[in-house]
Amino acid sequence: MKKLITLFMVVSTSLALLAQEEKTNIKTGWNFGALPAITYSTDLGFQYGVVVNLFDYGDGTKYPSYNQMFYIEASRFTKGSSTYRIMFNSETLIPGISLTSDLAYLTDQAYDFYGFNGYDAVYNAAWTDDELPDDYKTRMFYKTDRKLFRFKNDLNGRLAGDYWKWNAGLEIKNFNIDKVNIDKLNKGKDEDDPKRLPEDEETLYQKYYRWGLLSDEEYDGGFITTVKGGVSYDSRDFKANAMKGIWFETGIEASPSFISEVGFAKFFAIWRQYFTIVPEDLSFAYRLGYQTTIAGEVPFYYQNQIITSVLAGTTSEGLGGSKNLRGIQRNRIIGDGLFYANAEFRWKAFRFNLINQNFYIGLVAFSDFGMVTKNMPVGDPDLNLLEDDSDYLEADYFAMDNESMHISAGAGLRIVMNENFIISADFGKAFNEQDGNSGFYIELNYLF
Repeated sequence: MKKLITLFMVVSTSLALLAQEEKTNIKTGWNFGALPAITYSTDLGFQYGVVVNLFDYGDGTKYPSYNQMFYIEASRFTKGSSTYRIMFNSETLIPGISLTSDLAYLTDQAYDFYGFNGYDAVYNAAWTDDELPDDYKTRMFYKTDRKLFRFKNDLNGRLAGDYWKWNAGLEIKNFNIDKVNIDKLNKGKDEDDPKRLPEDEETLYQKYYRWGLLSDEEYDGGFITTVKGGVSYDSRDFKANAMKGIWFETGIEASPSFISEVGFAKFFAIWRQYFTIVPEDLSFAYRLGYQTTIAGEVPFYYQNQIITSVLAGTTSEGLGGSKNLRGIQRNRIIGDGLFYANAEFRWKAFRFNLINQNFYIGLVAFSDFGMVTKNMPVGDPDLNLLEDDSDYLEADYFAMDNESMHISAGAGLRIVMNENFIISADFGKAFNEQDGNSGFYIELNYLF
């Protein structure tokens, strides 16, 4: 998706250049940051809405750490996709326990679907390029329509010493999956408009279902309730952007069949470590993640969920995209088991005070990696169902046993207010054309 730089970033950067003094104000009570959500996509239209962060610093003795925080987002695209989300995090509501609750309704009229098992599923960029008429199928060939309702609750508390904690969670999700609504995306486009989408071209999602690679039970989504439990070790000096310490978590997430439409269990482990290079200004951070199915069969629409003890953004999905492998197509790497890694240099390049708030401008250089470690069972498509595909060639869709490491690299900008309200802009470049070309992302917070 092509995005425009948000208005807030332009205004904030301009104001930063005008700031003349550098000092730190201890914040107390409730403080907030807000920005308009403004992006653009050819297929989805303009995004408009608002994002608000509210922080309660109490009497200021713990600043820049906070007592509790609200995150609120309401945004839509002009052609229908939307994000409605309220997240609450408290370190004081339940004594000794950190609570995070997240209620969200997310719709996406062009949600990525590239097949299964990474490079085993062939990606043909020319099929989505309307400037290559000899190869073009539709810009929506690797897309689906997805609507997701989510209610997520995570808790953690002290287990032993200062750093060991237990974590637990309960999450309810309802996935509604369908083919792309071509009529809606074509609304307002004349018959001779070169950007008008073909109305009779099947997408990969439709082909997978017709070929028997998606079951009737999972084709249109489903209702999944999961419970989660595990342990973590957290010695970070500061959660929003640690300069030193280790954050490790591991556990099991299970979907018991008696409270869910499907039964399965997954193991997950994530190791994050932070090093100070220049005190207060320059750090190096890396993350290693692994998850795999240990029981049951997971429906395809849940395989891209990246399990964590606490949700750090609007979604935790992939592999590929803004939350893990920047510059690689979103959901490009889907499997029954996944490995991923990130490495970042983080520099707080310029500090200033503006409108009685503490700001800094940060720069980031990064590289991201990931691959499938356990394949989803795909098998061979039913050749009897290919009779209508006169141009079908197996090599256009499948390259079995071809999976290897997916790699990207890039750079980013951070605009940070009061250490906790963090606007990030990252540009990532994929190393392999099978992963796409590049990606530009405007989000909140550091990646990990």
